[in-house]
Amino acid sequence: MAKLKSPKRAYDSSRRQAQANETRRHILEAARKLFMERGYAGATAEAIAAEAGVSAQTIYAIFKNKRKILVSLMNVASPTGEEDHLPVHERSGAQAVARETDQRRQLRMFAEIVAYNLDQVAAVFEIMMDAARVEPDFEKIVEKLNKQRLAHMTLAVQQIAANGPFRDSMDETYARDMVWTLTSGEIYLLLTRDRGWSKEQYSEWLADTLTRVLLS
Repeated sequence: MAKLKSPKRAYDSSRRQAQANETRRHILEAARKLFMERGYAGATAEAIAAEAGVSAQTIYAIFKNKRKILVSLMNVASPTGEEDHLPVHERSGAQAVARETDQRRQLRMFAEIVAYNLDQVAAVFEIMMDAARVEPDFEKIVEKLNKQRLAHMTLAVQQIAANGPFRDSMDETYARDMVWTLTSGEIYLLLTRDRGWSKEQYSEWLADTLTRVLLS
């Protein structure tokens, strides 16, 4: 009598993806730590692999090279990493700001998002500026990131302007430039690293300052 074959278990792609995301997160955490401690030149791919508890081959399979690890650290959207590859306007935070109709609450929500993002990337961007002295390719990456940040601030200003005019008939270009300046990584590091502010203090200051600058 022929033996019946047991049905194959369905391939659990979601579990495999979750494991891959977890490995990627460990690598990025290890990379952040070593970049902060050793700088770009001193944090080798092999050292990052050892810190993350993975093989160097895993590093190269996921990121290809050390440069792409550093760039990935600049693209943080949430603690889980689930939104890192989404365009900004599709991320839950930006959509929540767009749905809110009160401008002051919009600015407070926006400030919280900015504070979280800068807490993750401000010091990384500083390392990237250093890396540009070692690898000329980083100059183009830095230029692209600056253009993206300006586009993100433009979107935020448009979302707030949709619910009413700015003070003294301020136009959106001027408002965008104010927001772009106040949300810079340089200002964040001056207040948090040099003056000892917490991320939450920065968020409160940013919300209050933007409200005074933009609204009547």
